[in-house]
Parts: sequence; C-alpha cells; structure tokens
Amino acid sequence: MNHLDIMKDKTPGVAFDDWLEEFANAMTAQDFNQIKGLFSDKSYLRDLLALTWEFRHFEGNDEIQKALQSTLPKLELRNFRVSGRRSKPEYIRRSGKNLLEGYFEFDTNVGVCDGFVRLEVETPGESPKIWHLVTVLKHVHGHPEKTGDERPMGDNYSQIVSSSSWYEDRTAQQSYADRDPEVLIIGGGQSGLMLAARLKQMGVDALVVERTERIGDEWRNRYNNLTLHNEIWANHFPYMPFPDTWPVWLPKDMLAMWLESYANFMELNVWTGTTLTDSEYDAASGQWTAKLSRPGEETRTLHPKHIVAAVGISGGIGKRPDLPGLDDFDGTVLHSSEFGTGRDWAGKNALVIGTGNSGHDVAQDLYVSGAENVSIMQRGATCVVSLEPSAAISYAVFGEGRPVEDVDIMVAGIPYPMLIDTYKFVTKRTNEHDREMLEQLKAVGFKTTSGEDETGFQLLYLRGAGGYYIDVGCCKLIIDRKIGLLQADGMDRFVAEGIRMKDGTVTPLDLVVTATGFDGMHESIRRIMGDDVAEKVGPIWGFDENKNMRNMWQRTNQEGFWIMGGAIIEARFYSRMLALQIKASLLGILPDA
Repeated sequence: MNHLDIMKDKTPGVAFDDWLEEFANAMTAQDFNQIKGLFSDKSYLRDLLALTWEFRHFEGNDEIQKALQSTLPKLELRNFRVSGRRSKPEYIRRSGKNLLEGYFEFDTNVGVCDGFVRLEVETPGESPKIWHLVTVLKHVHGHPEKTGDERPMGDNYSQIVSSSSWYEDRTAQQSYADRDPEVLIIGGGQSGLMLAARLKQMGVDALVVERTERIGDEWRNRYNNLTLHNEIWANHFPYMPFPDTWPVWLPKDMLAMWLESYANFMELNVWTGTTLTDSEYDAASGQWTAKLSRPGEETRTLHPKHIVAAVGISGGIGKRPDLPGLDDFDGTVLHSSEFGTGRDWAGKNALVIGTGNSGHDVAQDLYVSGAENVSIMQRGATCVVSLEPSAAISYAVFGEGRPVEDVDIMVAGIPYPMLIDTYKFVTKRTNEHDREMLEQLKAVGFKTTSGEDETGFQLLYLRGAGGYYIDVGCCKLIIDRKIGLLQADGMDRFVAEGIRMKDGTVTPLDLVVTATGFDGMHESIRRIMGDDVAEKVGPIWGFDENKNMRNMWQRTNQEGFWIMGGAIIEARFYSRMLALQIKASLLGILPDA
C-alpha cells in the first residue's frame, strides 16, 4: 500500500493531531508502557540538548525507553502542540517506507523545544509507530532569540531619549573600552559570524577577532574561480537568507562580500587585523586572560568567560608535502591556498599535485586561462561525482520547498546508522548517474573510489578523510587528455627543469601547485591556544564514540573553551546549539559534564 491509499483514511493534519495527542498524554504522564507502544521495534531517537544537554542518539525501542526513563523525571515535559511556524504534516515515502512527517513543540522545565517525527503508517486504521524522533532545544525559558515579535523596538533612537546616535553607540560597543566581552570568538568566517549572531540574539556579549584585514578575506583571497559546490538554498545564513536574485552556484567573492555585510547588518562586534597572542584560563574565577595584538595599539588584554575557536575545518595551515628533489626545482612552488589566478601563468607549463576539489579547480583554471601545458598528479584514489545531478542529490532535501530551518532539524537529527544507510543508497545512485564518466576516467588511468564502505564523498567529508572531487568540468579535460595525468607512484623526482618519472621522461615545468590539503583544526588550536589546550582537547572532527563530530559544537575537556566550524549547513544549525550551551553556562543552568 502506498501513501496515496493511506491518505484516503485520514488527512496528514488529522492523523498527526491524533498521534500527537496520544504521544503527549504518554510523555506527560510518564507512562512508559504506553510510550514503548508508540515506538516501532527498530526506531531511533536523536536528542540535541532538549532531553540530555548533549548530542545523543539512541537506537531500538529498548535503548530508547531506558534513555527516556532516566531523563523524563527530571524535565517535566508538557504543553505539546503542533508547530504553527514550521512545515505542515505530510505523507511521504522515504527509505522504502510510507511515512507521516511532522513538526511539533513542547516545553520542559529548562526551555522550549522543537520536535520532528517520522511515523510509519503502513496500515489505515492502525496507530502509526515512531520510526525516527528528533528533539531539539529551541531556547531557554525567558531568553528567546530577539527576532520577529521579540525584536527590539529601537525606542532609544526613535524617541530621541539620548544625545548619542545609533552609530555612535555601535562604535562605543565595539571598542570594549569599558567592559570585557563574555565570549571571545577567534575567527570571522561564516562559523564565527553565525555564532556571534546567535549569541547576540540571546543577549550574550560576544567579540569576534579576525586576523585578516577585512571580514571575508579568507574567501576573497582564495583561488580566483572558486565557487560553492552546493546550491544557494542550502547555504542561507541565520536571520538573513540570500536574495532570490542571487545565482544558484555562489562565487567565493560574492560570499566574501556577504560575510562582510552580514557582520554589519547583524550588528556584530568585530575586530579585524587582530590575533590572539596568549591566553590562560583561571578555573577559580572562571575566566580567561586573553592578550590580543591589534594594528596601531599596544597589546590589549581582555577577560572573557568563554573562548571559541572558529577557524574552519581545515584550519587554514597548508600541508607542504616532502617530495623528492622539490628543492632542486628552479620554478615556482605554491600551495593551493596561495594560488590566485591562472592568468598569471598563461603560456607556462604547470603541474598540480592532488586530485581533490582544489586540485581539479586549480588545474582547470590554469587550462582555461591559457597555460601551455597543464598536468595533474594523483596520489591516491579519488571519489568523483558530477555536480549535477549527483552532488545535488545529497542536498536535494533543501530544494523540496520546506523552510531551511525545518530541513536543518531533519538533517541534524539523522542518527549515525541511518546516515550510513542513506549515503550508501545515495552513492549507489550517483555511481549509476556517473557510470560513463567514471569508466572514461579509469580508461585514461585515473583511480576512483566510492569511499569507505561505499558511502561516497559526504562521509569522506564528515570523517575528515578528504579525497573527493565534485566535477565542474575538469573530468572532461582529463578524459580528453587536454589536462595530463601523472600518478605519484610513477614519479622519480623533481629536477631543475621539471619532474622526472621512473621511465625517464621529464616534463618541463614553470609552476608546481601543491593542492595537498591542510593540517586540520587540531594544529590550528595548538597554534592559537598552545600545546596544553590542544592536548587537553584532543582530536577534532570525524566521528567520536557517540557518533558525533569530535569536540565540535559542544563542551571540550578544556573548561570555557569551545570549537565552532563546519560548512555553512552545519554552522547554521550548530551555531544555535553552541550558543544555547554558552548561554546556559552564563546563566548557571548548564549541568556538569
């Protein structure tokens, strides 16, 4: 039976109302026998701060019941209601199941929470069973985000109750001449700015420090033709979605411009050209001593209660491979982070080492900009997918017409086993779409992979493994041999005039670009915060024992220190999760870890 037959029995709205009433009664009464009957045997619960103050997932009815029995008595769940501000309930088919999906809200003794549920509705007339339940803390009681009906009135300026203007007050606020920030955010990219915006709307005083001269320079200064590889509707910022007139595929300079504008329009306190030179945490006072170097002034010392490192997943420190003979090469060697535009190398011979996104993009830019000869060197098998339709499949849920905030809950709520199954299914589909391209790549000697356990490029990203390329045209150039292909295991060494292979052939070169990745966030933390903090925090990114991103968006082993990062999608959702934890800590209601 399909979902169209099920709809003849009850409309989605009526079916969801009936289920929610039954669910609310059971949860409010803490009737665990009744609660157990509402879940299917193979069900999932993903909690994001609402029930546990952690990011947790529970699998199977027995494990879920055990978790609920330990948490519900402490929380006083009440006031369950259908969410009036989110997408309406609907019947849908996902993962081979007929489902009813819907959003609801509820209250605990801590705050207001969002819920999202997927109900199995296989047989008309029977009560649906919970297959997948997500619970998310929305805001702490008494401290909602200052948006919509909660927005400030602006009476100080509209009614001229002060001689100072809004601009004068903003300038004073950003100076921190008379106070310390409660939170110091290191890094003014999308992650740092989104977190600062969330904190501001929660009434937390946060200062963002960015080492470059302008907000957006981390994107502005990257290679000339860089463009985001997922559609614009997946990349909206909190409180300020992109204009409907903007292109689907966003160029990096437009994003850089947006970041700078976002900081201004969201009234964020930002110091550019500023670096943290020293920091020390005092457990007795619960605050940091942070020394900052700023242009044109002596070292500035601040005492925030929290420091957040928002320095990006890669960390920004380029890896320099130790390649035999590279010091003997007479040409120019650049890391991909230093590469600007292929126009600088028109008529020259170039080699790009590395076959991830950056390596392919740089090689393609060199080719279309008129380089005489361009080759790319592969060091290991690469997961390759077409931009359209394959890569777009992974982000298709953002194009289904639901508000991006609704999709964020759905995506963030996917438990690890479901994530693995989902990306195995997606990767099987993308390999079918891309079969001809992949076979043609193999025919010219390019090594491909579907990633660990056949889960494709998304799991390579989440596991921090790298080694994938979303094709925007370079594959065809390699297949047509317009861009040459070298394999690292066939290399002998670099020589003064270029690179010599084991068969004795020498390829003359003027330029070598090492698109060989970055040292990662842990090394950035070591550089910024010192060895003691880096060792105390430990590894960052990739999945931990609870199948969450290690040390991301949650408490670390260093008190008062947090890590913010991820692509725009992760940063948009988890900026709220991290801001809520910091707010709760400042209020004194965040439980001990």
